[in-house]
Amino acid sequence: MIQTVVKRDGRIVGFNEEKIMAAVRRAMLQTPTGEDSLLIRQIADRIGVTGKEQMTVEEIQDLVELELMSSPRKEVAQKYIAYRDQRSIARKAKTRDIFLEIINAKSNDITRENANMNADTPAGMMMKFASETTKPFVDDYLLDPRVKEAIHRNYLHIHDKDYYPTKSLTCVQHPLDKVLGDGFCAGHGESRPAKRIETASMLACISLETAQNEMHGGQAIPAFDFYMAPYVRRSFAEELRTLAGFTGEDYTHLEQTELKDFLRKPLDGLTGEERVIQQAVTRTVVRVHQAMEAFIHNMNTIHSRGGNQVVFSSINYGTDTSAEGRCVIRELLLSTDRGVGTGVTAIFPIQIWKKKRGVSYLPEDRNYDLYKLACKVSARRFFPNFLNLDATYNLSEEWQPDDPRRFEHEVATMGCRTRVFENRFGKKTSIGRGNLSFSTINLVRIAIESREVAEGTEREAVFFAKLDEVLDLTALQLHRRLEFQKTALAKQFPLLMSILWEGSERLKPDNTIGSVIDQGTLAIGFIGLAEALVALTGNHHGQSSEAQTLGLKIVTRMRDKVIGFCDLYQHNYSVLATPAEGLAGRFTRIDQKHFGHIEGVTDRDYYTNSNHVPVYYKCSAHHKARVEAPYHDLTRGGHIFYVEIDGDATHNPEAIMTVVDLMDKYNMGYASVNHNRNRCTDCGYENASSQMMECPRCGSQRIDRLQRITGYLVGTTDRWNSAKLAELNDRVTHD
Repeated sequence: MIQTVVKRDGRIVGFNEEKIMAAVRRAMLQTPTGEDSLLIRQIADRIGVTGKEQMTVEEIQDLVELELMSSPRKEVAQKYIAYRDQRSIARKAKTRDIFLEIINAKSNDITRENANMNADTPAGMMMKFASETTKPFVDDYLLDPRVKEAIHRNYLHIHDKDYYPTKSLTCVQHPLDKVLGDGFCAGHGESRPAKRIETASMLACISLETAQNEMHGGQAIPAFDFYMAPYVRRSFAEELRTLAGFTGEDYTHLEQTELKDFLRKPLDGLTGEERVIQQAVTRTVVRVHQAMEAFIHNMNTIHSRGGNQVVFSSINYGTDTSAEGRCVIRELLLSTDRGVGTGVTAIFPIQIWKKKRGVSYLPEDRNYDLYKLACKVSARRFFPNFLNLDATYNLSEEWQPDDPRRFEHEVATMGCRTRVFENRFGKKTSIGRGNLSFSTINLVRIAIESREVAEGTEREAVFFAKLDEVLDLTALQLHRRLEFQKTALAKQFPLLMSILWEGSERLKPDNTIGSVIDQGTLAIGFIGLAEALVALTGNHHGQSSEAQTLGLKIVTRMRDKVIGFCDLYQHNYSVLATPAEGLAGRFTRIDQKHFGHIEGVTDRDYYTNSNHVPVYYKCSAHHKARVEAPYHDLTRGGHIFYVEIDGDATHNPEAIMTVVDLMDKYNMGYASVNHNRNRCTDCGYENASSQMMECPRCGSQRIDRLQRITGYLVGTTDRWNSAKLAELNDRVTHD
């Protein structure tokens, strides 16, 4: 006798013979003879009694076919079989339509989900095929029914759901000193330790690229200047040995000469060892510059993920005050300013300047000259972005200015904004750690539903009750995903779980990775705070202090709940100011369909990312900073502050410095500046016009429009999805 039924989505429900009767009745009504109630009851009863205790939907439908074929009403069997086939086709139709759009290289929100992935190449198409077929598998077999319901009702989005079955992780900050000092094996063959700056540069590229193929998120180097500095000194020593070969002298004693800086200078008037040292310095600087050029070039041309995307890479630097570290920083910035190829702005790596008082921020600081250069380069090339090590929540009590490894106690970030620092299971550091996975909550949906059922303070109470419920479910979903990730074996991630993750060197190939990835983070993100506040109060947080008070109360509630989840599940949970591309439009489209167009809430093609003041709201940079700054401390999983400036930023690097000053004044953690930059791909002409359709120099219409999307750059807006294009068109400048 049938007791339970296994649904197509994996759920187990009680057997209900009424469903069999309804299906047979529907088939009978399509025949001339019509319905036979007695036969319907007999078929349902026989199947219910003779079936196994637990059966799948398909198995029960097979029994219905057999019963109908053995009955006097064989024409009903034909209708029933036809109906089953139609339903099967309907279930596959959506996948078929998506596949055809991928095959035909259609530009839509499926193929433009990630602006830095080229879904039109064969490898890109293959990735999209895999992605769109994997997601239903996750829904059917890996998700709790309550989570599926939350997704269906547009409360929740699971990021990188297509990678869920692979057990892969999101991102990691590479301990590059281990990679360069020890070498590594990442499959076939081994890499020897680096001895010179060129090799160090290349191994950094290989480390980032190899790890990208083992992960679904980005790769970062937390202290690029510190890691590269030793190889500047080794290259200097090598140049001295080369010169010794020319002169026949022994310069070994000069190899550890204390140098204030590595700068190219003329040899005029220099004699003896002073001349030799300057020759070796100049030759070393040339090599460092070439190595930095090669690093940037490689990070914009080496592909990963089967060949459809350059490595999603970031590098943090700015606090190494040694002559060697300063040389790395300077030549990296000069190479960035020059551009790649014929002068094209490099999209990767995302560069992040680590601002620190006493090191690189004030005129009396050792690296202040490099900070000014960084601002100049950012004004032209968008990078570097700026990370504020002086923000109260970015400080570490273990950081000491004279510690040669002080970078271990400096927070580092992924370029898109992801931040990993606090740690319940080991050192407070960014190095050798990363985010494991994250999911995002639609605050707007919760706010609209609350508005429909309550007024005033009761509305707020309803909102927080709903928010708590969704937060609890999101934390559970992330917990279960992590427990699933923990079952992966170290050998599934040859580089990641042999040298990159903190503690991975203890693992044997067949060990599970759980003990290592406990140090990673789980992030609960959110979208649409601005629109949620409009739904609840009539204004967003940029418009009124009342809305701002409620906005801070909402995100504080999320932060407090997350602290509780850390204790409940014993994981490193954090709140993330979600950097959304396709999701910003997907949430909106579904809500528009259900609630219609609500002014200030669902009347655009996108929701505002995380806690930002809406891009279309005209205000000063200072006002935007005052409003957004308090959220940075609450969103320790990652955050960013943007300022849009008008005109040609190359003539106004002071504007970049002003934004960094705002970070310092308002205790913000991470910031960048957006501005227009167009380049003719035929003749190389550049300008800052907001609408350059034709090159004024050569008349070409092949214009490269460089824009920032969610923290990283995209060389052309052709790959942006419709929601992000709408947001781009709405952006206003901040005076």
